[in-house]
Amino acid sequence: MSVDGAEDGGWELDPEDDAQAAVETVGRQLKMWREAAGMRPAEFGAAVGYGENLIYKIERGVRIPRPELLDKADEVLGAGGKIAAMKKDVERARYPKRIRDLTRWEAEVVELGAYGNHNLHGLLQTKEYAHALFEMRRPAYSPDKVEREVAARMARQSIFARTPAPALMFVQEEVTLRRPIGGTMVLRRQLEHLLEVGQLRNVEIQVMPTNLDDHAGMGGEIEILKFGDGSVVGRPDDQFSSRLISGPKETRILELRYGIIRAQALTPRESLAFIEKALGET
Repeated sequence: MSVDGAEDGGWELDPEDDAQAAVETVGRQLKMWREAAGMRPAEFGAAVGYGENLIYKIERGVRIPRPELLDKADEVLGAGGKIAAMKKDVERARYPKRIRDLTRWEAEVVELGAYGNHNLHGLLQTKEYAHALFEMRRPAYSPDKVEREVAARMARQSIFARTPAPALMFVQEEVTLRRPIGGTMVLRRQLEHLLEVGQLRNVEIQVMPTNLDDHAGMGGEIEILKFGDGSVVGRPDDQFSSRLISGPKETRILELRYGIIRAQALTPRESLAFIEKALGET
C-alpha cells in the first residue's frame, strides 16, 4: 500500500452529523497515544501504511478512521487493545445519518413492503449494482462518498439474516430488470441475485409488467414498514431526509395503494420465471 498522501484509510464526515463528537474523541485519543510513543504524524502514518495528511485529518476529527487503521495503530503504538476498542465508538459514524436511522427502523420491522419504479430496491441490490447507481448521481458524488454509501447499503442487507425473519415484499417495475445499470455483466449478476433472494421463504418479489394498462403505482415509489407493536409507517423516496409518514390517514392510503399494486403485478412464482427469462435475454 502506498503511503504517499494515501487517503483511503477513512471516510469523510459531514460536519453536521450527530456522530461528530465520537469521531473527535477518537481522534484526540489517537493523537495522545501517538505523542506518548514519541512518533511524528509522518512517521506514524508510514508505520500504519497511510499518508501524513490523513493522520492529521483523523486526529482533528474530520475523517472517520477505518477499523483496520485502528487495529494497525493499536499494534504500532503498543496500546494493548485500547485503540482497537475504539472501533465501536466510530462504527455508527461510518454511515450517513439517514442510513443509520433507516437501518434502525429496518432492524425492528416485522413486515416491509416496497414498490420501485426506476431502480431495484436497496435491499435487493448487489454491491456492483449499488456502486454503479451511486457513481451516476448528479451532482457527482466523490469517490469517498460513493464508497461510504455503498458500504452502508450492503450493511443494511443483514436484515435477511435476522431471526425471527421479517416478511419482505418487493414489487419492481419491469424496466428495473432491463436497464443495464453498470453494464450487461453487472445486470446479469443482479438478476441472478434476485433469483437467489426470491427463493427465501420470507421474501416475495413481484414484477409489474410494462404493458399493463391499469396501474395504481403511477404516483411513484412506496415503502411501508410495520412493527411488532402494530404501528405502521410509510417512507417517501427522499434523498434529503429520512422522515417517516405515520399519520393513520396517510398510511391507510399507502397501504391501499400498495395492496392494489401487488394485486396488479405478476405473482411471486410468475415473477421469478419472468426474471429468469430476462436473465436469459441479457
